[in-house]
Amino acid sequence: MTFKKIIRVAHLWLGMAFGIIIVFLGITGCMLSFEREIETLQTFRYVTPQEQSFLPPSALKETATHLLPGKTLHSVLYGSKKEAAQMIFYSGLDYYYIIFMNPYTGKVLKVKNMDKDFFRIIINGHYYLWLPPHIGQPIVTWATFIFLILLITGIVLWWPRNKAATKQRFKIRWQVRWRRRNYDLHNVLGFYMTWIGIILALSAMVMGFQWFAKSVYWVSSGGKTLPAYYEPVSHKLASANYPISAEDRVYEIMKASYKNAETIEIHYAANDSSSITAGANPDESTYWKTDYRYFDQYSLKEIPVTHTFGRYNNASVADKISRMNYDVHTGEVLGLAGKIIAFLASLIAASLPVTGFYIWWGKKHKKKYKRDLNVKIRELEEAF
Repeated sequence: MTFKKIIRVAHLWLGMAFGIIIVFLGITGCMLSFEREIETLQTFRYVTPQEQSFLPPSALKETATHLLPGKTLHSVLYGSKKEAAQMIFYSGLDYYYIIFMNPYTGKVLKVKNMDKDFFRIIINGHYYLWLPPHIGQPIVTWATFIFLILLITGIVLWWPRNKAATKQRFKIRWQVRWRRRNYDLHNVLGFYMTWIGIILALSAMVMGFQWFAKSVYWVSSGGKTLPAYYEPVSHKLASANYPISAEDRVYEIMKASYKNAETIEIHYAANDSSSITAGANPDESTYWKTDYRYFDQYSLKEIPVTHTFGRYNNASVADKISRMNYDVHTGEVLGLAGKIIAFLASLIAASLPVTGFYIWWGKKHKKKYKRDLNVKIRELEEAF
């Protein structure tokens, strides 16, 4: 077999084997593209702006924990003056709740079980195929890796042999038979989305494969090892007795330090040795520019960290690339234009296995038709 025939066979059978998963990931990716925009239509996310300050984390905690006893309160997220505060509860993959509260009065606006939220359900399908994570995530990530191979082999097969063929590779001919139109849809749309598809696939592999994430960091940092994430600890003081909670004190520090932040998130201490994690984000539509800080809950001394998710200004180029990965995958890094591009790329990605199958099916039946026609011709020749 020639090199191109080997590529064609690999492209065909890998597409046949993993096509249904690729279609599913493309469709769910489209559904998640405008999650933020759709969620802005939910009225419980907003409050009437007031001139007074927001209630501190301890005051909101008292009401929230009373509503969900036995659940672990993870953090409080403050937004703009017109946005509700979000009390975020979760513990591993066991449960995930958000209580939306008026940050001025503490009034509860909505208690939402996120495990029943539409987008949360779609995310679990997109990440895990609704299987246990240790089973679903490897399947999704390997399917993404196969998708990357299909994109590369597709470009090899697409590449025109000569100048005359080049003219036919960039334009869909609509006034032709459906098989030829389907062929153009597969090849032309596939070519245009390949470059975006490669970025989406690589960013997904960073999230799914630790070895790949480490490799990307090693390359982007010039040979350094990806630092492991860890939670810094607090050191209890024998005489520690403060009238104001640690979370409230950290919140005051963050407010004073980040006057232009669009969101400030304060993590509640899980136990006596936990630090207080705080994050200030200048752009609530993305995550990568968030400035993460860690404080000893007793002394309020800031604890420096060596992993990627620390102070934004101290982050290296490799750290920023790592932090940016999720926003690149969703297209958020380029704003609305990026999300539209990601949506269209996901839609085309979902269509490629379908149009590819019809190309195979059409060729198969075309060959069968020719064989049957040849048989009939021979029978007629023998009859005369």
